[in-house]
Order: sequence, then C-alpha cells, then structure tokens
Amino acid sequence: MTADPRGALANLVSAFERHLEASSSKRGEEDPTVIAAYDDLADAFAAYDDALLQAYGEMTPLDIYDGDGDDDDEDDELDDHSDEEDGASVYSGLDDADYDDEDDDR
Repeated sequence: MTADPRGALANLVSAFERHLEASSSKRGEEDPTVIAAYDDLADAFAAYDDALLQAYGEMTPLDIYDGDGDDDDEDDELDDHSDEEDGASVYSGLDDADYDDEDDDR
C-alpha cells in the first residue's frame, strides 16, 4: 500500500498548529502539554517524510532534533571518523598558511 503524502502533510500542519498553541500557553519548562505536542509534531514529521519517500522517492532536508544532546556527540564522532576514512575533509575556514600550531599551547 502506498502512503498518502497529502494526508500526512495535513496531519503535519495540524501538529504544527497544536504545537504553536501549546507553546503559546505553556506553564513552565516541563509543561506536559508542550512535551506531548512536541512528540506529536516529531511523529507527524517522520510520517510525512516516510510517506514522501515511499510515494515519490524524495525526502525533506530536515532532521528531528533530539533534545537530550547525547546523540549529537556520537554523531559528530561518527562524522569525523567517516571523513577520515573517505579521504574527505571539512573546510574549517582556515587555509594551511593561516593556521598556527603555537596557538594550541595556550
């Protein structure tokens, strides 16, 4: 069965609206209404992205942010390691001539 991207998009827009409403009336940092709306929005986005992939072989350019921060460090380590294996490097904004190793001693 092919997923319905249009229906998933409608659910995603509704989830955005519920999240906005919950956020605008939030009562404290750990408001359960906001947390539930956040989770619903993440689920609706994942469903839309999956439906888009199934129907058309396309995905959005967005990722779901995981607020605990633990996965970010692991992803950075994996990204750095995979770049080394592939022989690719990430431009750091400095050319070799601009980089001074003596600054590392501070």
